[in-house]
Parts: sequence; C-alpha cells; structure tokens
Amino acid sequence: MTAAKKIALPRILIFDVDGVLVDVRRSYWLSGLETMRFLTGKRLSWAELHKWKSKPGNNDDWSMVSNWATALGRPTTYEEAREAFQQFYWGGNGKPGNVRKEKFVVTPGQIERWARRFELNLFTGRTRQEFSHTFDRWAAARYFRTVVTMDDVKRKKPYPDGLLKILGRRDPDTALYAGDNIDDALAARDARVPFMAILPRGTYEYRKRAAQFRDLGALALLPRIVDLNHWLA
Repeated sequence: MTAAKKIALPRILIFDVDGVLVDVRRSYWLSGLETMRFLTGKRLSWAELHKWKSKPGNNDDWSMVSNWATALGRPTTYEEAREAFQQFYWGGNGKPGNVRKEKFVVTPGQIERWARRFELNLFTGRTRQEFSHTFDRWAAARYFRTVVTMDDVKRKKPYPDGLLKILGRRDPDTALYAGDNIDDALAARDARVPFMAILPRGTYEYRKRAAQFRDLGALALLPRIVDLNHWLA
C-alpha cells in the first residue's frame, strides 16, 4: 500500500463494484476474451485484455469489445458487441454464463462495520439487471444508501454524473470514491471527489497504471479494498 495523502476523514464512502467489491476476472473479463474470439477468430491474451481495459472510455465492456474488435479489422458496433458479449456473460443454448463465477472479495461483516461509521453508496458501470443479479442475494446490500448503475444516468463513466447524483448538493470533499479503473479516476476528478485506487500487486503494467492513477490525483494505491481500513484508521 502506498503512502496516502493527508486529507480529512470522509463521511461518505462510494464504491465501484467490479474489481473493488467483486472479483470479475472469470466473469466480465473472461467474457470479454471469449467475445473477442467469437467476433475476430483470434485467441487473445489476458495482457491484451488489460491493455484495452485500461484505456479511457473502456470501463464499459461493450465499448471495449467494440473498440478492440474494430481495431483488429472486424468493425463492430456497440450494439453488436453487447449482443455477442451477453451470450458469454449470461449464457445461452443450455450453457451457463460466466456470471455464476463472480465472487465477493469483502465480507458482509466488513461492510456493516463501515456502515456504522460512514454513509455507504455504490456507483457502478453495471446495468441495473447485472447489479441486481449479484447483489440482491447478498446480505450486505442493505447497507448501501444509494446505488447508481449505468441505467440511472444519461452519461456513463468516465463522466462524473453518477457521483454527482449521489452527492446532490453536498461538499465533494466529504466523500471518498474507491475504484480500480482509469474511468473511475476520471469521474472522481471531474466530480472533485477524493479518489482511492484499487491496484493489486502484480497487475499487468502495474507501474504504468500506478503512474496514471497518481497523475489523476489518487490519494493512495491499495492492493485490496479492505486495505482501506489502514487509511481510515
């Protein structure tokens, strides 16, 4: 965990979901690779996936697939990318989807402890359907005051609309947003909300991504969301 900049303790914690509260390596990320192979016929690597995922505007996996496939010579619209991606994420033709492989990386007990001290909210790039499928059965879901999905704002990340919707007229400096993607950092910067980057050690192009997060004003780089406890202490 890198040294954090000194700011006042927040009253409002806002979390991204994927890569922060939920491990999506075998759901969204795997679905992205499988979709790319389906569209292009190419067997692409995890390193290539991370390269495209870390580009601004690619927090949305459908946008990433559309941009990536098009760059490889297979012009693909956003709608085509979404339709192709869904068959791998949700499943079809009797084959279960990768969504079943998602795992929470934080316990309900930890969420409850944070809820005793802070107002908790979520700003995610998921659709409402995707969010509900995973969170409706999770015991800790009730601790989040406001949940903003991509269906709840006109402009998705990297635009700050979701953060602004959660804050209303409240001072952005009273909040903290934790995310794992460049689009999360851009949204926080434009909303003027302090940002904490989740960046596990060993992540592809760790140094490059760390430098990007620092340039965008990240207070610290945390290997896991539970490491936030050291900073909040």
